[in-house]
Amino acid sequence: MKTKMKYSAIAVLTFSVVMFSCSRSNERGSTVKKLPNTVILEWNEVAFKAFDGPFYQHSLMASRINAMTHLAMHNAINAVEPVYETYGFTAKDTDADPVAAAASAAHTVLIHEIPGKKDFLDSALQQTVSAITDQTAKRKGIQLGKQAGLAIIDARNNDGSAGDPIVQIPLSTTPGVYQPVPPFNFLFAPQWENVKLFGLQAKDQFRSAPYPPLNSAEYATAFNEAKEIGRINSSIRSADQSAYAKFWYEFSEAGWNRVARTVVINKKLSLVESARLFALVDMALADSYIAGWDSKIHHNFWRPYTAIRNAANDGNDATTADKEWEPSEPTPPVHDYPSTHSALGNAAAAVLAKLLGDNTSFTMTSFTAIPASSTRSFTSFSQAANENADSRVMAGIHFRFSCTAGQELGNKIGNWIADNHLKPMK
Repeated sequence: MKTKMKYSAIAVLTFSVVMFSCSRSNERGSTVKKLPNTVILEWNEVAFKAFDGPFYQHSLMASRINAMTHLAMHNAINAVEPVYETYGFTAKDTDADPVAAAASAAHTVLIHEIPGKKDFLDSALQQTVSAITDQTAKRKGIQLGKQAGLAIIDARNNDGSAGDPIVQIPLSTTPGVYQPVPPFNFLFAPQWENVKLFGLQAKDQFRSAPYPPLNSAEYATAFNEAKEIGRINSSIRSADQSAYAKFWYEFSEAGWNRVARTVVINKKLSLVESARLFALVDMALADSYIAGWDSKIHHNFWRPYTAIRNAANDGNDATTADKEWEPSEPTPPVHDYPSTHSALGNAAAAVLAKLLGDNTSFTMTSFTAIPASSTRSFTSFSQAANENADSRVMAGIHFRFSCTAGQELGNKIGNWIADNHLKPMK
């Protein structure tokens, strides 16, 4: 199955030279644990550019391809020298170059999933392997990586991700029921709740509990918060709250892959450590979309835009309608409860905390930051995840209880993935 993704011409990356590959040792135990992580970072960026980041449109598909790409690289590296469990891949070749194997694995997956970028991807592969002077090890690495990539492709064949994501749904006047929010008049990718999972046991394994009843005080509190602080040009939203509403507005899988890139560089993780970290993070992100879509479609809950404009019909005396209300940021075309943006953030943060410790400081930027290229700094992954979730309330596109439920879902997914997959070899 080849996935078609919208793309435009982009310049080929100029890669840094892959150090150590030229003088790679063939001694067991002296390769993947000591080699630098350059190839992992390069191909994480290659994938992003192949999507046409930051302007790609199908964030769910991007999360799926990221997970496939990084799992293939993880498998290829561990097939040279086993350090961690693999993901359904049993081939081995201790004479293969692990850098060539990782790059070839990523290239194989990306060519299959984004065939329109073949020239770009072929050039990227050549750039990566050109520094490897051991021709036999290079050839074996490329072959091993191809096997690892094809194994992942085969495992994802007919995984439910195909199909037009733009779906029209019938309108409803029932209070609490989701309705499309302008500028969108459709529901995005409802089939995604049935996409094959990467690491969870079932899509409803951690399904969110019901949202507060419309006539409850909890609902009214969240309603009034979103109405006042999330409205466009709100008088009570601070400049910093407006700033991080925009900063975290980009697709969550893009932002949290950038967090992973930042800390992998800061921590100077090895090749094999970095491969595992990205594979686990992207598994958690991909499964958070699938499980999140399951919960969203199960609960079928309206967005603040619809709720605030139709509050006269919600049966709650503590809410008041505003027919002219607009959110600070555009509302994505999918249900409110739970917030999958929050789920993805906490899932990634949970994995990163398991591997590196929560109290890890980092500074990062965002493609939606205002002003452009401005940065925000954090002292822990959980701090970043909390701000990520809070940003959706500030943006006026989620109720507080939806973000809380999303964070709870993400924590469960991230911890499950980290505890049950790609564990150290005994």
